[in-house]
Amino acid sequence: AGLKYGKNHSVQKRASRVIPSRLKQGGRHYLLKHPVFSSSLRSICGVFDGVDELKNKVRQLAVAVKQASHLVVYTGAGISTAASIPDYRGPNGVWTQLQKGRAISSSDLSKAEPTLTHMCIKMLHKEKLVKHVVSQNCDGLHLRSSLPRHALSELHGNMFIEVCTSCSPVREYVRLFDVTERTSLHRHGTGRKCSHCGSELRDTIVHFGERGTLEQPLNWRGATEAAKMADVILCLGSSLKVLKKYTNLWCMNRPASKRPKLYIVNLQWTPKDDLAVLKIHGKCDDVMRLLMEELNLQIPAYNRGDDPIFALATPLQLEEVQSHSREVIAPPDDQNDGSDDPEEQKPTSVQGGWFGRGYGKGRQKKKKKVA
Repeated sequence: AGLKYGKNHSVQKRASRVIPSRLKQGGRHYLLKHPVFSSSLRSICGVFDGVDELKNKVRQLAVAVKQASHLVVYTGAGISTAASIPDYRGPNGVWTQLQKGRAISSSDLSKAEPTLTHMCIKMLHKEKLVKHVVSQNCDGLHLRSSLPRHALSELHGNMFIEVCTSCSPVREYVRLFDVTERTSLHRHGTGRKCSHCGSELRDTIVHFGERGTLEQPLNWRGATEAAKMADVILCLGSSLKVLKKYTNLWCMNRPASKRPKLYIVNLQWTPKDDLAVLKIHGKCDDVMRLLMEELNLQIPAYNRGDDPIFALATPLQLEEVQSHSREVIAPPDDQNDGSDDPEEQKPTSVQGGWFGRGYGKGRQKKKKKVA
């Protein structure tokens, strides 16, 4: 009910009759196999592999990880949902909610910390099993997990980094707060100034419909070189609807036998599923926990005291201390040093930010053009 299957009204009528009855019979698996309903239900509802099937698939993945000579990991919003950061196209995703006309609001994303999946990836790189990580995420959690920057391409930017593009080379400022409070689609000025030349700083976010040109933190060169060398690609928590458009990440100009083997971990359907050697339907943390067991590797715990963002951060100039209202990431010793005022301790409500504003403005512009 509520599903749309194009302009074929007979199919829609049949769906309205079949779906409720089959679901009552516990027949979701029947529907997932049905040629009419399969792709729509997979993309909307998501699918979980059974316990035994999940373990069997992870064993296959572990063999591929061990045998790979150049494993590259592509990550999407699904690896950060365990940190209470919403994904985009899941049932409760940001874009799903915006398409329904609902407002997007959440606690300050600076409170998020690297998830189990982030820490597993960092360990796999340390053990030289992963060569490079290509991420669509702007949350900075790969960086905060202590994954080396040379091994990371943040294709859509990093919410903690603002830059001066007037300086040559581009000057980078890592902050302890989300710098995107005033920015949105095609409006990237943060309001703060470069301490060297006085020009306005800009965020590094690449919104939907924009083309990223910054060398860092996007690191397109590193991503492209890694893709060329990859013999195995592991996609974690990405719908791949955006990544599929970056042709240089997939080496599709090669003969099929010489393309990298593709492994996908995602609950929903992706446009690359048919090309995958293996599709695992499970939550990223669950899959990665099982994978680390198969590889006999310990999962390091995130320790805020070891978070590299504190060493990388540039302090604000005195006149800029009040230039934002986002919560600042506090070192471990400062976590309980806040004000006793209960009003100040309430979490800040963030409307949109880098994960909502750009999309919303883009949709508004399209509607105006149509009108």
